[in-house]
Amino acid sequence: MDKLNNIQVFCRIVELGTFAAVAREMNLSAMMISKYMAQLEESLGVALLNRTTRRLSLTEAGELYYYRSKQLLEDFSELDDYTARLGRQVKGTLKISAPIDFGGIYMVPAIDAYQREHPGVRILMTLHNSRVNLSDGSFDLSILVTDRLDPGVVARKIAETRLCTYASPAYLAEQGEPEHIDALHSHRCLHYVDTPHKDYWVFNVGKEETKIKTNWHFASNNGRALCQAASLGMGITQAPEISVANYLAQGQLVEILQPYRIPALAVYATYLQRRFLPAKLTTFVEFLVKYFAENNSHNEDKLNTREKTPT
Repeated sequence: MDKLNNIQVFCRIVELGTFAAVAREMNLSAMMISKYMAQLEESLGVALLNRTTRRLSLTEAGELYYYRSKQLLEDFSELDDYTARLGRQVKGTLKISAPIDFGGIYMVPAIDAYQREHPGVRILMTLHNSRVNLSDGSFDLSILVTDRLDPGVVARKIAETRLCTYASPAYLAEQGEPEHIDALHSHRCLHYVDTPHKDYWVFNVGKEETKIKTNWHFASNNGRALCQAASLGMGITQAPEISVANYLAQGQLVEILQPYRIPALAVYATYLQRRFLPAKLTTFVEFLVKYFAENNSHNEDKLNTREKTPT
């Protein structure tokens, strides 16, 4: 950075003709301008200016250095302008990481709606349940459904969902409905692997978080598979409500152990903190916040209607 500053000073000396004129322009002392010039010549090991009491002139090396430096400074200026324009233009490729279930069910309609407004943005979405390291540059944005956030990232809440426990009416008719979480030890459980809670299910007992290690009967890293298994009567599953909404609406699953629900899980759009963020990223995040706010309100209305409907 000092070298670039010294080059800028040198070019202005050539263009204005005196150290004093450059000092006035940059609001610095003539001594400081002379210091910058000396640093530049010392770093190059060659004199760039012929100094006399009456005038300044370029040496042969200085003449060559000036014209190349001038071109480089102009290139830097154009690069800055071009990059700034990219930051304002909504175009390019946005790379997203999302959980398999949330991404597959909810992100595709959101992406479709966003791209209708911003057709210049291409979106590459990778679905998996492992957390990604945004610092390695593989992704611009990571969607997380979690109650735990990693430090060093910006997290915008775009939605929330309740983590509840579900079973099919047929399973409950055959095996009975557990009234307390301790009763889960005698039931077949369908376990979602690769969560922050590992082998445990999480509940709220007396306003305190309690973990239970279930005797799982079937496990998978795919929530859709677990929901289908639960709907077939294979056992009890614990899942975010957004993952089972269709099964609840169709009566294939019902919620159990409601008094032991933990507080709602947030769905976050996370990205690295930067001074300048590309428009493709900022517009997409703002769109998600608005999109899910509108759709969550609609879904909550449907949920409240369903819960009030007598069975």
